[in-house]
Amino acid sequence: MAVSCLTRALRSLSLSHHALLPSQAAAAAAQSKAGAPLMLKTVQVRGFLTTAALDQNRTFWKQMEKYTIKPMGMKKTGGRDHTGKIKTHGIGGGHKQRYRWIDFQRLRYEAGRDAAPFEEKVVEVRYDPCRSADIALVAGGKRKRWIIATENMQAGDVIKTSGVIGRMAVSANEGDAYPLGALPVGTLVNNLEIQPGKGSEYIRAAGTSGILLRKVNGTAIVQLPSKQQVQVLETCVVTVGRVSNINHNKQIIGKAGRNRRLGRRPSSGLWHRKGGWAGRKIKPLPRMKSYVNLPSISA
Repeated sequence: MAVSCLTRALRSLSLSHHALLPSQAAAAAAQSKAGAPLMLKTVQVRGFLTTAALDQNRTFWKQMEKYTIKPMGMKKTGGRDHTGKIKTHGIGGGHKQRYRWIDFQRLRYEAGRDAAPFEEKVVEVRYDPCRSADIALVAGGKRKRWIIATENMQAGDVIKTSGVIGRMAVSANEGDAYPLGALPVGTLVNNLEIQPGKGSEYIRAAGTSGILLRKVNGTAIVQLPSKQQVQVLETCVVTVGRVSNINHNKQIIGKAGRNRRLGRRPSSGLWHRKGGWAGRKIKPLPRMKSYVNLPSISA
């Protein structure tokens, strides 16, 4: 049965037009110029019906070159890599999410403008499903972009970004971005750069903040939320203040269904950790009782 179906499928395939090899094509062109009749033996070649590559159907938003503020679709992986094997357990399902492209490089000058301090206005502050902190849409000049919002940032605020390190420390407001060398010691900072111009990599989670401890020979020492201290160049740009959504760690899940909507799968039921009921009970020895009556000491 299977052989007959395969035979009918092969018979239904149509053959393409006759194809010429490169040498035959050159000879045919020479004969046509000379006016001689075309006497070439052609070879029949089967036409292959191929579909477009799978890569053309996928949206690689991480490889996009032109910035956009429009939400982009995301495809869930379920914790699996390109081979289909699970590499990260506990991931799967969840509500559909769309990604907003966050510009983690605050000191990004607009094309065609001088490298001078600039101001931007906060258009809106909203929830982002792809991270714990809130995000803010800011506009300045001829562009708009998404950034990580600070604790008290609201729509209508004007934030400043500067890359100038002056002789005196600046009095920055919350949400402003400056190099570490321009801020006074003891300032609360977030969105810390490790390499100048690379973009913020540390202190981006909800409710976190670091402290500028001291400056030493062109470098700055910052204490991270984990109490670990890092030393970076003073030209690294940071944002002043604390990251928004400070009550993120206090949210109550309430039921298992909410974890599923968040994309968190339950652990396997094949193995459960044993409690204190299992195993041998090793109890401490009872106190030693003394039956010896010691003589009283009289004065």
